[in-house]
Amino acid sequence: MEIVNLDGALLRERKEAMALLGQALSLPPWWGRNLDALHDCLTDLGRPVRLELGPRETIGETAFGRRLLRVLEDAAAETPGLELSFEPNGGPR
Repeated sequence: MEIVNLDGALLRERKEAMALLGQALSLPPWWGRNLDALHDCLTDLGRPVRLELGPRETIGETAFGRRLLRVLEDAAAETPGLELSFEPNGGPR
């Protein structure tokens, strides 16, 4: 299983989060860089991935971050092989 560690502080704003997620997950260059497109890409990754994000509270500090959390959780619930893990101290190790 591929493990992707992302700092929650970098996922609070749309532009930064979309760039980081696109790069970290090797999404195709044509993906839409919005939450609907992210959901579609996550549910069609074609490989097992565990997203280790941290901390959940940091991501949820902004309206965008709260919407992103919902998309990530929905995609993980719908997609075998996609797991979410929230690290209390956040960020990549």
